[in-house]
Amino acid sequence: MTMSMTVPSRLSDGELVAEVTRLAHSERAATSCLIAHLAELYGRRLHERAGFASLFTYCTSVLRLSEHEAYDRMKAAKVARRYPAVLGLLASGRINLTTVRLLAPHLTRENREELFAAASGKNKRQVQELLAERFPKPDVASSIRKLPAPSGMADREAAPSAPVSVAAPGENGRAMPVLPAAAPSVPVSITAPPRPLVQPLAPDRYRVSFTATSEICEKLQLAQDLLRHAVPSGDPAEIFGRALDVLVEELVRRKYAVTTRPRGSRGQEDDSRNVPAEVKRIVYVRDRGCCVFVGSDGRKCGERAFVEFHHVIPYAAGGKSTVDNIELRCHAHNGYEAELFYGSSRRALGTDVVSADVVSETPALGVSPSTRFRSGTKITDDWRTPPRVWNGFGSSP
Repeated sequence: MTMSMTVPSRLSDGELVAEVTRLAHSERAATSCLIAHLAELYGRRLHERAGFASLFTYCTSVLRLSEHEAYDRMKAAKVARRYPAVLGLLASGRINLTTVRLLAPHLTRENREELFAAASGKNKRQVQELLAERFPKPDVASSIRKLPAPSGMADREAAPSAPVSVAAPGENGRAMPVLPAAAPSVPVSITAPPRPLVQPLAPDRYRVSFTATSEICEKLQLAQDLLRHAVPSGDPAEIFGRALDVLVEELVRRKYAVTTRPRGSRGQEDDSRNVPAEVKRIVYVRDRGCCVFVGSDGRKCGERAFVEFHHVIPYAAGGKSTVDNIELRCHAHNGYEAELFYGSSRRALGTDVVSADVVSETPALGVSPSTRFRSGTKITDDWRTPPRVWNGFGSSP
């Protein structure tokens, strides 16, 4: 098979974006067409005639798809046999293969149209939350159990780093007695510990599980004992909730100087790039702890991880560390704007120093929340309110 491909490095920015969009559309159309043909192949049982017990093994062996690709396409093909409308939704991009896989166990002739419409345009976590709302599951029982040690390492089971699996229901969930299970007497060969899990069960209810060390397990049990007067059941969800309240408040206080009783500002004696505590506090509350970079299409980034303070007018260009000139940026957009500014302005500034404090040359990127917030504005928002409530942006899976 031969295929022609435009050399990406020869395209302009606009042409490159248009070509990527076209290729993504073509891939969706090709995937939808493949699933339609797989559905027909499955209906005729041609995979069995070829000597394969399942469509999954046919896809991995004959079509050379990865196991993940084969599983999603197999599930979509079986859904398409019952509800052909899913093919058009996949081709248009309104839903993707992951969405089809999540919806598959819940689809009926009565709810298929409503579920497809409700899931259109949503990411994986949003679809999981949609299903948890429509088809709620009961809370999981709290449990702490010791994982079996790998073969040949039984003598290390008592080491401080021995993994412990911790599972807890959502807030206010019914707690079960929490006791460590006895260690296995015979060493068992196991693979790597299971990955952390955050899974919606019902509205405002999540299953959270992760693997912890024995030291963390001991701290949890100590916290349970110390809080028996307030949490008699020793519910791990309640314990972790209280601990996270303290941790988040301390982290926000350290990084952004946010506190319920801030000290008065003593001013900044020099013109250094240091951001005063009062400015950090106001900027964090104003920007909701999220990157406020606005893209060319008007979309706000909203990322909360690796957030940094950003000088709208760069410090090297005379920008001051004031509320009107400081905004929050994620590390990626801080670096991106640095490249935009210093890539063309380094020679004009007469310096070879590259800083992450930048100003964008693109007018579309100059949208700033500073115009609606001044240093004299009274802070009335509660900084502890989750950003998901503030602006609809949440972290991705």
